[in-house]
Amino acid sequence: MDDLAEPSHQLSDPQELLLGYLDYYRSAVARKLHGLPEAELRTSRLPSGWTPLQLVNHLLYMERRWLRWGFVAEHVDAPWGDIDEDDRWYVSPDATAAELVARLDEAGERTRAIAEAADLDDLAALGGRFQTDADRPTLAWTLFHVLQEYARHAGHLDVARELADGQLGE
Repeated sequence: MDDLAEPSHQLSDPQELLLGYLDYYRSAVARKLHGLPEAELRTSRLPSGWTPLQLVNHLLYMERRWLRWGFVAEHVDAPWGDIDEDDRWYVSPDATAAELVARLDEAGERTRAIAEAADLDDLAALGGRFQTDADRPTLAWTLFHVLQEYARHAGHLDVARELADGQLGE
């Protein structure tokens, strides 16, 4: 896999920084899956019980909830489809790492398109996730929230990968 690089330290545009770091963390998540045997992708190494594939599926649904369903009020099927009836993360038994990574790339492209069509201080549309003016976050808040979710869960995946096979680093 290619070297993982953060956005330029000279970049000053806030929107490009947010989008650049989202791309960076999506790539970091994909790298953590690369080379893991199928059994490890579906095995939990932590008491909370999630598997690497469940975590990636959660990230996909989370980004979709906040940007597509949330910010642009697009209709999405099963916005909470990453959570089972026991309120635990879920991934289809047929899902593969390659499929989920491809969907991460697609999610990134869609997020970038949504963000580039708006200003950071624009409010989310009504009618999707948000039903009142008081609930609508700005694009800046939304992107930052999605970024912190990716960063936090990439760290969780770092721990799971180290426990699985000792691999360290980004």
